[in-house]
Amino acid sequence: MHSFLRNTAASILQEYQELQNLVIVLPNRRAGLFFTQHLGALIEKPTWMPEVKTIEDVFYQYAGQRPSDDLTLIFELYKVYQSLHPEPETFDRFYFWGEMILKDFNDLDQFMADAKKLYLHLSEIKELESDLSFLSNNQIELIRQFWNSFERQDRSHQEKFLKFWQMLSPLYQAYQASLEVSGLAYSGKLYRKVAQSLEEISKPEKQFIFIGFNAFTGTEEKLIKHFISEFDARIFWDIDGYYLDDANQEAGLFFREYQKDKIFGPTFPKEIPTHIQNRKAKIHTYATPLKTNQANLVGSILEKGGQDENWEETVVILPDEQMLFPILHTLPGQIDKVNVTMGYPVKNAPVYAFLEAVLEMQRFIKVEEGKVLFYHQPVKNLLSSIYLKAENESFVAKTLADMQEKNQIYIPEYSLHQGGTLFQLIFQQLKSETLFPYLSVLMEQLAERLTDEPLQRSYLYQCFKQLNRLREIFEKQESTTVGREFFIRLFRQVFREVKLPFEGEPLQGLQVMGVLESRNLDFRRVIICNMNEDSFPPSAGLNSMIPFNIRKAFGLPVQEQNDAIYAYTFYRLLHSAEEVHMIYTTASDQGKAGEKSRYIQQMMVEMGIEMKEEIIYVPIDLKNTDAISIHKNPEVLNLLERYVVTTEGFSQTSFSPSALSVYLDCRLKFYLQYLANIQEKDEVKEEIDAAVFGNIAHYSMEFLYDGFRKRKNRDVLEKGDFEDLRKNWVFPSIELGVRKFYHLEENADTKLSGQMAIVRDVMQKYMVRLLEIDEKDAPFRLVSMEKAHKAQFEINTGTGIKKISLKGFIDRVDEKEGTIRLIDYKSGGDKKDFTNVASLFDRDDKNRNKAAMQTMYYGLLYQAMHPENSNPLKPALFNFKEIFKEDFNPYLKNKEQKSEVQDYIEYAVEYESGLRKMLEEMYDPEVPFSQTDDLKKCVYCPYSGICGR
Repeated sequence: MHSFLRNTAASILQEYQELQNLVIVLPNRRAGLFFTQHLGALIEKPTWMPEVKTIEDVFYQYAGQRPSDDLTLIFELYKVYQSLHPEPETFDRFYFWGEMILKDFNDLDQFMADAKKLYLHLSEIKELESDLSFLSNNQIELIRQFWNSFERQDRSHQEKFLKFWQMLSPLYQAYQASLEVSGLAYSGKLYRKVAQSLEEISKPEKQFIFIGFNAFTGTEEKLIKHFISEFDARIFWDIDGYYLDDANQEAGLFFREYQKDKIFGPTFPKEIPTHIQNRKAKIHTYATPLKTNQANLVGSILEKGGQDENWEETVVILPDEQMLFPILHTLPGQIDKVNVTMGYPVKNAPVYAFLEAVLEMQRFIKVEEGKVLFYHQPVKNLLSSIYLKAENESFVAKTLADMQEKNQIYIPEYSLHQGGTLFQLIFQQLKSETLFPYLSVLMEQLAERLTDEPLQRSYLYQCFKQLNRLREIFEKQESTTVGREFFIRLFRQVFREVKLPFEGEPLQGLQVMGVLESRNLDFRRVIICNMNEDSFPPSAGLNSMIPFNIRKAFGLPVQEQNDAIYAYTFYRLLHSAEEVHMIYTTASDQGKAGEKSRYIQQMMVEMGIEMKEEIIYVPIDLKNTDAISIHKNPEVLNLLERYVVTTEGFSQTSFSPSALSVYLDCRLKFYLQYLANIQEKDEVKEEIDAAVFGNIAHYSMEFLYDGFRKRKNRDVLEKGDFEDLRKNWVFPSIELGVRKFYHLEENADTKLSGQMAIVRDVMQKYMVRLLEIDEKDAPFRLVSMEKAHKAQFEINTGTGIKKISLKGFIDRVDEKEGTIRLIDYKSGGDKKDFTNVASLFDRDDKNRNKAAMQTMYYGLLYQAMHPENSNPLKPALFNFKEIFKEDFNPYLKNKEQKSEVQDYIEYAVEYESGLRKMLEEMYDPEVPFSQTDDLKKCVYCPYSGICGR
């Protein structure tokens, strides 16, 4: 297999007898490691090895120092900015664009641009001609184009930009002076310092050899040219004629310029290698529907390798680091060694997500009357984490259940502290000055509990190191305070760039690496994942304060150069490859289109290589979901027996009117909800929906009238009683209703939310209106409020007569002028008219009146509980959406007979016949629990996911 580094090592070994007199300079340490390995394998007798360095090592050696960390540099920049700006903003607001300014300054120095001239307001031709004589006509035209377009902008935007732009030149100059005094430096400044003092560098004792470079910065180019012309340094180019000879090939952009250069030109080989065309590698492309499918595909490609495979010659390139663990999990068994040449981002680790969630929770804390309250959603997220579950699982389960049952939107600090020391540590309100020590303690506590999780502890250790580094930097800046919001943003920004380095033997086993790590390395088999446009090459633009035209005019890198670097990195992987596998996804991901990379498209058009494209299908069933039908086998029939009354007169449970209504709507839904007991997932509701409003209204009315009976010690309400009820007892009853609904203790605070306050006011109006209606009907006698009524109902089944248990809560029973009224409060707009009794049990009737069926059901229950009753039973519906109408009438109306229902007894035979027929069908083994044919009923059904409707 062709190997650039091995061939270069062989050439050096042949030309130079004394290796210890050489300094080998490579783009990165990874290439240096492989070069040393190749050199060691070629040497036949003991000898001193050459000095192997990276280009940055050379610069920092001559500069005599290394760069400071970015945060310290931004602090220094901020101090200078404060001295120049009359109204400087706070550090936390400055930090994020300060990063951008620092990056621009670094580019300015790396490419040796004149900051004073670059930051000029170049609006006049005279300035262009006098100040920019060193620029070409094309470069001057680029600058003119920018300022011409700028003049057409909105005046206020112009002024803002110019005000900021004019400050950058003095900021740059003052910043350089400040860094000199403080002894700090960023890498570009050190590079420029070395490049500007090359004449002072004495001839090195050793011969310098530069290997495998592609795109030089201005300072690197100047230094290397100086070493070649003055110190006889050598340079070895890792190139191929495929992209060098084609002017349209972006991969050869830099090399074509260097080839024309009077110093670099003679260093190019007389015969340019043509590995890509000569090798004619087998190239396969694969289209997968989802990103996660790629891991399985990589596993299956590697599986084809034999037991004696030399895995060092195979590389898996991952442009997206998130693919690392999926790939590692799908490696075949014959691969026993893997070298991962890329760090895994700490941001993808569960422990980082937990720490971020702890900080995020701080943003939603509120304090009422000295009590610290935590918002339910972040609390729920933290309690659901493995760390708190492992600490006190029973407490977590109970707390989550209480939050749900009591519908707690805010949870008090003291209740969360009951879980133990870790809970006390996590659930507290943090002050800005305690953030650093707090997180340190939290990480230490987590580390103690993760003794059996070495990988998680490694992630935690990386976070801990980074946190301490930040802490030290901030402690040096005495005048700067770190606000909570800024700390959270900084935490995310800094920690998301932290990577966990993998330990391993880099020269053995399958090689897994990122794109840029592959420079100068050669492999026989290349597998590249995420070969999508916007992923390889990446689409991220340059974050810069310097406009594109001006960057280009002054020779600063623009996206074109980035594209050329990535294109070269891709094509040089083909230098030695015998087989190449490129995988791309067809689905869009995080806003990126599922489009194959331009490199695949270019190869298909330009290369005379046969490329096989394979579409990987994920087997899916496209046929319609089969109808679900639950047949009544003995097990299902046994579930129905729970509703049957035993000979002792007991049943495990009873049919409610809601259950029977569900059965008429959809037999399968009834089975899932009432027999299989598959319940909807409960959530804490911040909104007061109709169901919540209705429940609170029911409880409030119950407390209102029960309270009246207890105070007055009588059941009859006279007209004169209502004034006092309206004025003094409505609000306390609502308060009690809220307590009952949210399961609050007697002395618990009922301050819920602003929305709840509105609901209380609305409910008060409804209850006052109900009292007005009742006042008109007074006097009447209260019989019961929210009382459970039961009945045993006989039906015929295949195994004989069964008694079925029926049950329902009648909201209110009262007696008015000898008539028993069965009143049902409804928060919706339920209708009171129905066609006839038969229609109440007709599942095909789209206008079936469920409310009428339910209130008739109460008539059956009441009569069963009071067989001695001879008074008329009059069902009534107090639906809140109609009670404000002048002509409000709560009584049911039979449309067929065109009359009000005066007495349930008149309809009892027909109603009970319909009910019996329905229950007998339910207990018929031949009638399965099937799906409804009316798909409109499926729209809001919680079980539609199960049915596939």
